[in-house]
Amino acid sequence: MILAPGVIAPEFSLPNQFGQSVRLAEARAARRVVLVFFPFAFSRTCQGELGELHEQAALFDDADAQLLAVSVDSKHALRAWAEEQGYAFPLLADFWPHGAVAREYGAFLEGPGHAARATFVIDPSGVIRSSFAAAPGEARTIEQYRDALRH
Repeated sequence: MILAPGVIAPEFSLPNQFGQSVRLAEARAARRVVLVFFPFAFSRTCQGELGELHEQAALFDDADAQLLAVSVDSKHALRAWAEEQGYAFPLLADFWPHGAVAREYGAFLEGPGHAARATFVIDPSGVIRSSFAAAPGEARTIEQYRDALRH
């Protein structure tokens, strides 16, 4: 079960697609963070979801929120995918220890060994203000993001 609103978000530091360390504490220092876990780069549903988030960048800018997307892929796979798709937001590699951050958020599926499609809106003080997830194989909708950002 994913972490619920009202819980303090677990801190982490993960490499982005360029190998640079991204710390949650630094990302949320000035504005909200929308933390988006997804299963795998180069997969159809994930590509559709993240493509829509890329197209809706203004939604996050207007809400003064930083989008961070996380999967168990390596930083190399994430970089190739980000370049191919033109994603402008950071993709973070929860590669090793495998899925450790996803596990802390209750967003790791042990059977298939990847992150679930789970999203968390974290305020600058580190509190999760909204969280939601989609069933395996199902995409999250932009309306879910809009609702989450309103809280």
